[in-house]
Amino acid sequence: MFNGETVFATDGIMLFYVYFPVLLKFVILCIGIYFITKIIKFMNAKINLDKERNEKIDELIKIVSKDRSEI
Repeated sequence: MFNGETVFATDGIMLFYVYFPVLLKFVILCIGIYFITKIIKFMNAKINLDKERNEKIDELIKIVSKDRSEI
């Protein structure tokens, strides 16, 4: 195709038709991997924050139950 011959516009279009679907799939795959990693990081942070919140709620429950038992 490019062996010193004249390059026609149809040759470029054929290359575009051949490589565009491959590049598009690669881009979509990269975006998918990016979003999955972001979701995993978000969920790990959320789990840690939920654990801290539950510990604080448990402490508050202990304090309130202790105060009620003293009354």
